[in-house]
Amino acid sequence: MESLDYWRLCDELNVVEAALLVAGEDPSCAEYTEGHNVERRPNGYEAAKRAIFSGLENLSIKGTLIFNPDYDQNGNNKGIIEGTIDPYKSVVNVESLTQWLRLKGFTTGFFFPDPIATMDFLDPLNTRYAPKLAAAVNAWQAVTDAGKKSPKQALDKWLREHAAEFGLTNDEGKPIETAIEECSKVANWNVKGGATKTPS
Repeated sequence: MESLDYWRLCDELNVVEAALLVAGEDPSCAEYTEGHNVERRPNGYEAAKRAIFSGLENLSIKGTLIFNPDYDQNGNNKGIIEGTIDPYKSVVNVESLTQWLRLKGFTTGFFFPDPIATMDFLDPLNTRYAPKLAAAVNAWQAVTDAGKKSPKQALDKWLREHAAEFGLTNDEGKPIETAIEECSKVANWNVKGGATKTPS
């Protein structure tokens, strides 16, 4: 996993972190960014920061604006942060920021990771989607260790637990046993029966 991927765990980011990610930079250096002269800051950072501030101000981005306490009542800057808004304490909602970026025409970059490729026959939106086939494949992928059970028994158990996901239940919500049997037969790699032998 790339180091930037861990930032995808965040539901909120401060404005400096968000602007750095929009600019394709690692937010690990965020605490030093505003301390540099503008010309030494990453390309695209200033534009992204100003745009995010504007989005927060006009409520097109969800988040919280925090004004810089280093400004006195006359608007004189007493600290190193430029502007009246504190970009370190102001935060943005990541989901809202992503939607806003999409409206601005952004479709690539950190906030738009490549989708995980799905084989056509596992895609429920495919016109030729076959629920039993998808159930059998998913069961085969999920049951990697049958433990003390036979593979068939382990597959049956998994399929019963996930039957509703593949429409393999009756009107009462109970698994349809004939459908479970059909799927587990297809997914079963141990056609001779019995528990999987442990390598000696």
